[in-house]
Amino acid sequence: MEHFSKDFSIGACEGQKVVDGETMPLVLQPPEPTRNDVESLVSTLKKNKDWFEQMLIKNSAILLRGFNVQNSVEFNDIVEALEWDDIRYVGPAPRTHIHKRVWTANEGPLSEFIYYHHEMVLIKEFPKQVILFCETPPPEGGQTPFVPSFRVTERMLEEFPEAVEEIEANGLKYTFTAPSKNSTGSMRGRGWEDAFVSSDRAIAEQRANALGMDVEWLEDGSMKTILGPRSLTRVFEGRKGRRMWFNTVVGMHGKEHSSASMADGSEIPDNVVNRCQEIIEEESIQFKWEKGDVLFFDNYALLHGRRPSAAPRRVLVATCK
Repeated sequence: MEHFSKDFSIGACEGQKVVDGETMPLVLQPPEPTRNDVESLVSTLKKNKDWFEQMLIKNSAILLRGFNVQNSVEFNDIVEALEWDDIRYVGPAPRTHIHKRVWTANEGPLSEFIYYHHEMVLIKEFPKQVILFCETPPPEGGQTPFVPSFRVTERMLEEFPEAVEEIEANGLKYTFTAPSKNSTGSMRGRGWEDAFVSSDRAIAEQRANALGMDVEWLEDGSMKTILGPRSLTRVFEGRKGRRMWFNTVVGMHGKEHSSASMADGSEIPDNVVNRCQEIIEEESIQFKWEKGDVLFFDNYALLHGRRPSAAPRRVLVATCK
């Protein structure tokens, strides 16, 4: 770490935790006041991109704070400095394209809690990194909490070893119903026409199938997608053999317009789902935004969400593979 002290100084932030010897998030700040501009940051990231990626895998989350990042253009420059490939978002969240690789984060009502999830966990190809930029911090609430996924698996195995292994062996099946048109009245209000970039049902269905989804068309024009079997946990290379809680059972089980069950149609016991929800909250790290923050997540290792927020709040996102 000392080798790079000339390029970053190490800071701290509210809510930061040490988990299994790793600081989450690792806070990187300008090494000196004269190097707090985006141009210097971009140059530093280009020079240290391999080290930066290693630190992200090690710590699961990195916060760049104090670099005076102002807008989507500067945020995009930071994203592109690391030369990670772009991956297009596929999912139910209503979003708007802003600039090049930059989109709005979920535009659903700020009053709603967006539950913890790995980004695009249900899709065959999902991001390796999720990068968030705070353009306008909320006056109250609006945190982006995140959870070390392996800790959820460890604790669920301690309390429900037989249920976890049964679900793992069986696999998971999810359903989700999307309207035809977008609606920002819901955090899952993205329409299938936008999601699959076509108003033609045949084309949309073909594109859904390519992503591993089966499709049913409902009388009101909505698209019901069926996904499965999907795994309950995943182990990813380079992450200490940790078994990640790589699913969205709690987020979709028994919810309006969605469901989560075992792949054979058997129900997941309510007490297992309810206790999992408690464990996820207990293991969460509550991150509070400041203007200009850029937060990197290892999407393989972390679940993340959004706390209810007072307006205004504007957080932008880029997803990479």
